[in-house]
Amino acid sequence: MRLRKKPHTEEKLKNFADFVTLEKIGEECQGKWAEKFGGDIARKLYVELGTGKGDFITQMAEINPDINFLGLEAEAEVVLKAARKIDEKNLSNVRLAVFDINGIENIFAENEVDRFYINFCDPWPKKRHAKRRLTYVTFLEKYKKILKAEGEIHFKTDNRGLFDFSLEQFELAGLNVRDVNFDLHADEPPENIRTEYENKFSAQGVKINRCVAYL
Repeated sequence: MRLRKKPHTEEKLKNFADFVTLEKIGEECQGKWAEKFGGDIARKLYVELGTGKGDFITQMAEINPDINFLGLEAEAEVVLKAARKIDEKNLSNVRLAVFDINGIENIFAENEVDRFYINFCDPWPKKRHAKRRLTYVTFLEKYKKILKAEGEIHFKTDNRGLFDFSLEQFELAGLNVRDVNFDLHADEPPENIRTEYENKFSAQGVKINRCVAYL
């Protein structure tokens, strides 16, 4: 569901221009993301597809100061909420961009990303919308080209149907899968970082599914 566009959002985002990319991004970013974090090419780049309000990426960046985190989110209003959290914590290893993930292959070079996070994406439950799911094989093929040799995709969802579908898609895309968990919170590992949706669904008694796909 699209948020109702609020006035002056883009103007407010300019207050965070040091870490929020406001202009439309494309091929000029390929192979250049390290420069946006200060130029240290040795640092790993983790990308969250659909950052939401920023709870996850903020916590991850805080406990992993030596890793660069990029959050991609289509809704400017949501990016603004995430930007405020990042600014409050004064995190220097996070960048955000208002971006439609459908064009993800246009903004990264091959072998540029170490890890993707897909957290509680839209399940698009109708069969005719399957191609829109972020774990559909055509998306996975794009991620594979962008990921480094030992790159990973960390996937979490409350939707068991989407999870089962995704496991099939990972196999179709020739990806390996490990750490498959159909009830993550039954024995929650201490390193798990919860998203805002994760807390919401868990409080309702919904089981959280998680796995890691890798090259």
